[in-house]
Amino acid sequence: MEKRLFTSECVTCGHPDKVADAISDAILDACLAQDPNSRVACETTVTTNFCLICGEITTTAVVDYEAVAREVIASIGYTVPEDQFAADTVEILCKIHTQSADIALGTNDEVGGAGDQGMMFGGACTQTPELMPLPVALARALANRLTACVESNDLLRPDGKTQVSVEFDEQGKVVGIDTVVVSVMHSADFEIGELRRYIREGVIAPVLKQYGFDIASVAHIHINPTGNFVIGGPNGDTGLTGRKIIVDTYGGYFSHGGGAFSGKDPTKVDRSGAYMARYMAKNLVAAGLAEQVEVQLAYAIGVAEPVSVRVNSYGTGKISDEEMTALLRKHCDLTPAGIIKKLQLRRPIYSQTARKGHFGANNLPWEQTDLAETLRNS
Repeated sequence: MEKRLFTSECVTCGHPDKVADAISDAILDACLAQDPNSRVACETTVTTNFCLICGEITTTAVVDYEAVAREVIASIGYTVPEDQFAADTVEILCKIHTQSADIALGTNDEVGGAGDQGMMFGGACTQTPELMPLPVALARALANRLTACVESNDLLRPDGKTQVSVEFDEQGKVVGIDTVVVSVMHSADFEIGELRRYIREGVIAPVLKQYGFDIASVAHIHINPTGNFVIGGPNGDTGLTGRKIIVDTYGGYFSHGGGAFSGKDPTKVDRSGAYMARYMAKNLVAAGLAEQVEVQLAYAIGVAEPVSVRVNSYGTGKISDEEMTALLRKHCDLTPAGIIKKLQLRRPIYSQTARKGHFGANNLPWEQTDLAETLRNS
């Protein structure tokens, strides 16, 4: 019988697209640190020895965008001029203007409407302790472990990618890990055989053990499968804010909404709505009301209340999907202002999401399960 596999991928914070995300979110945090009411829609592109920062920012904060970008690039590990993208030598151009007055009119504090139309999804399941799908949880953990190794090994470079294929049975239960793929940029001095041993023992084995799997049970492991990966980062591929949307959510296991996250302040429901949808889905699962849940929200620009709320428990619910939807509407304020207040989103908390992931880290406000008991007892 053919295996039932599901595959998710992730990238490290040194991947060109994530470098761009990190710069955009660092600028957002710098604005929010001084002015919590900042309106930010910042996008960044990076390529060989060049970084462009553009978008709409309305704030009373005084921020040196170029200095923020250089600090981010250095902290990620791009400090070697020979890599053709280094913090001290990269050319940086800023093209920032203020937010459209038409958009601001519908999202000001008096109106409190959504900053745009759109749909957002949040998901949760019992496959991992953090209530994330196992394929993306493993891919994310491998990427974060890879980043930690880069910080302690001078022969590794920040750019990297991971991918995990998980086998499921007919009931959707995890059978095992079929394939793990890890690719990492490295110095030309790191011999490929030694690199592969290092990644197998120092990255893959400990992450699999953390999730209860033995590396010996994995059918296929590919480490830098094309060989050397010396030319990488923004010099190897142009990066752009918001291009890794599936990496940022559930690895394709659950649906993704219409917008990206990084560089956007919380009045943008692309971001805050997706965070709230995750919060509600996770609390439904944590309450024991379902083993797997996807929540959809949808908004119209300038309108405060969502135009739709939908729960799908894929047949795993202890109560009906309609009853779960009613519980969420009863106990959650789903206006943009209500979401911002509940999750305390006007704070400089976003840089970590671009670096380590938006979902699954328990220190983030939308990952808390403080609503679970209320949902369970309602």
